[in-house]
Amino acid sequence: MPFPSPAPVSERPRERLLRHGAAVLTEPELLAIMLRTGVAGVGALDMGRRLIERFGGLRPLLAAGPAELRAVPGLGDAKICQLLAVLELTRRALEEDLRRDCALDHPRRVKQYCQALIGHRSVEHCIALYLDSQYRLIASEELARGTLTQASVYPREVVRAALRHHAAALIVAHNHPSGVARPSGADHAMTRRLKQALALIDVRLLDHLIVAGGQAVSLAEAGEC
Repeated sequence: MPFPSPAPVSERPRERLLRHGAAVLTEPELLAIMLRTGVAGVGALDMGRRLIERFGGLRPLLAAGPAELRAVPGLGDAKICQLLAVLELTRRALEEDLRRDCALDHPRRVKQYCQALIGHRSVEHCIALYLDSQYRLIASEELARGTLTQASVYPREVVRAALRHHAAALIVAHNHPSGVARPSGADHAMTRRLKQALALIDVRLLDHLIVAGGQAVSLAEAGEC
């Protein structure tokens, strides 16, 4: 059986991107440009499709760790580094914006930043974003890393970190590895404890975000912060 003819140069992902812009390309095509080459018998475009299918989407693929990526046949260290670098560049770009602008003016950007950090973690992670008096990002830190069902967050440690960063406010976020971003009773209780503890040092809890995959639920929007 003869091999299929390669696509005309004008229809290849890189040429289409230069001619029409990145927005017209599919996710496999964008991955193909980044990967540059495939492996024996599998072109870069087919490899991009297979990666998305294997991980169940683009976001979980880009959130995968080195060990998960090394389990994929054909992904060597160079391609793994390229994939990991994309997520880190995205996170840093969002962080740069939050350091410059008021977080309250850009709630969507805050959600995107938290999703990039912890949205597809397989274990529950809780982070805090420490903000200055203009509600711009000072630092983000991990508060706790738990099991699949529970992460322990101690208000006194959050208070201590807020004082260390000279924060005027903070946003807390944690992920639900189940993929369901519905707040639990424990989530509501943690919000109340943190809000009360931070009020003692005149630091405002602006929000508690629950992220899962592409979703982010704000407890502030529900009137709890």
